[in-house]
Amino acid sequence: MRLLVLPLLLLLSAAAPAPPRLALPVACTPGTDCFLQNHVDRDPGPGVSDFRCGTQTYEGHTGTDIRLVNDAARLRGVDVLAAAPGRVVRLRDGEPDISVKAPGAPPVAGRECGNGVVIDHGGGWETQSCHLARGSIRVRVGQQVAAGQPIARVGLSGNTEYPHLHLTVRQGARTVDPFLPDGGSACAVRASGVGLWTPATAASLAYRSGGAVLNAGFADGPVDNARVEAGGPPRPGPGSAALVTYVRAINLKGGDRPVLTLTGPDGGVLARSEGAPLDRSKAQWLVYVGKRAPPGGWRPGLYRADYAVLRNGQVVLSRRFDLRL
Repeated sequence: MRLLVLPLLLLLSAAAPAPPRLALPVACTPGTDCFLQNHVDRDPGPGVSDFRCGTQTYEGHTGTDIRLVNDAARLRGVDVLAAAPGRVVRLRDGEPDISVKAPGAPPVAGRECGNGVVIDHGGGWETQSCHLARGSIRVRVGQQVAAGQPIARVGLSGNTEYPHLHLTVRQGARTVDPFLPDGGSACAVRASGVGLWTPATAASLAYRSGGAVLNAGFADGPVDNARVEAGGPPRPGPGSAALVTYVRAINLKGGDRPVLTLTGPDGGVLARSEGAPLDRSKAQWLVYVGKRAPPGGWRPGLYRADYAVLRNGQVVLSRRFDLRL
């Protein structure tokens, strides 16, 4: 009887279904028109830790958040894709697309996911796509879907302040971090593999320890998050009363010092912003600087903006962009 134990265990192990291999679940180009904002929170206590022991997450977060650059992109329409082949087992539609911070936003208790789709990939594995646009779901319960098939569009439904896809991966009742699916201590492992992702997707979602520039540009007047979300303020022209440059970055750390400098056609500094180090980690942080037009208007030529984030005296993020008047 004992001779049968090892072959039986080998047979059961061989029969165990492989986990799904996940493709990019949004029809976008990471680092260009979408960005990975949050990872799974792997800290079991009141603190937070992503799979690289960083702070690109928040307390109790259970998924991977891929955000659009602004709400204007959501309104144009960006597809959410099935991350792997499977069968649709649950869905919800009808929740409004509105930030939870907006005046008059309805309560979301019990509907934090907003409009969502759950896909069964076999072997107890499933993915749940949340915050989908109302009325955009293209699949039905029981339908088989292929990897990369459009199932809805990115929305602003449920418990969210900005348009993004929240993708939760589960095996049974266990939430799985697709970047480090085997569990264990994230701080003991500097993951360099692909996790559950396809190699191409893992490369496109590579960890950015220095954060990322979400939006950058020039404006003819005041800048705030609402104007950036709406597609950006009007660009300045030769006759504009002011020349302002702005950058909105994500996933900065406490102690980081963002610096933004505006120079004119002669290379001289027109304006510079260098505030105190950030008091804590920031999911997003907008900085801008500008100058009123001189008498006679703006001199023709190339105006340049240089943005840098200093961390312990080292540049961890930078961007240069120009405007020709």
